[in-house]
Amino acid sequence: MTHNIPEPTADLLRAVLEALDIPHPATFGDTEQHARVLTDRAMHAVIALHGVLGDGPDLGIEWTTTYLRARLAEHPPTGYRAVGDRRPGGDRP
Repeated sequence: MTHNIPEPTADLLRAVLEALDIPHPATFGDTEQHARVLTDRAMHAVIALHGVLGDGPDLGIEWTTTYLRARLAEHPPTGYRAVGDRRPGGDRP
């Protein structure tokens, strides 16, 4: 189904989804790092949403989306083994 969402809004929604939809940790030992990464990314998504909903300075939706993606690049979903990751030299996750 296609929705009639203006492209700048759709782009912001894609960026928010990128922030929150990160790979799940593969093991219990990976959950702490996963939680740290997800918390940082969620915080930046919340800040962006506050900005476009009028709870902050009006910088425009395009600027806010670019800013959010820059913050997400600073907090990549790395540093933990994710579900589906393969071990080096192995053929099982």
